[in-house]
Amino acid sequence: MEPMDIVGKSKEDASLPKATMTKIIKEMLPPDVRVARDTQDLLIECCVEFINLISSESNEVCNREEKRTIAPEHVLKALEVLGFGEYIEEVYAAYEQHKIETMHDSLKGGKWSNGAEMTEEEAAAEQQRMFAEARARMNGGAVVPKQPESDPSLES
Repeated sequence: MEPMDIVGKSKEDASLPKATMTKIIKEMLPPDVRVARDTQDLLIECCVEFINLISSESNEVCNREEKRTIAPEHVLKALEVLGFGEYIEEVYAAYEQHKIETMHDSLKGGKWSNGAEMTEEEAAAEQQRMFAEARARMNGGAVVPKQPESDPSLES
């Protein structure tokens, strides 16, 4: 594939995070196996090419169905068309697992939740504290110190 084969993208724009890919590669191999850096780069390029191939075929499947949005079933059909039918069951299972995890995350508050629930009063107090800090920064750079949370067990 030439550097500008991906519409409007240079070769550098169409890549995968090297650290993440290296971690995945290492996790898939026995601990005593080492992988040369150029081999890691080659594997990453193969992954990029595979993603481009599946994306392109998924787009063609989508267009044949006169749809404007590529759906999971278009990707599964693309795998079949390209001769990767043996992976469809595993890919579908991973997709279903992703849906379950996504639903679980949204039910517990999404990516911004830290697991600690606040009462409405606590949230309003925190909001006011944050507003005060922002005002202080805007009006001279001073930051209002965070109010220590009182422990009800210490109060008499």
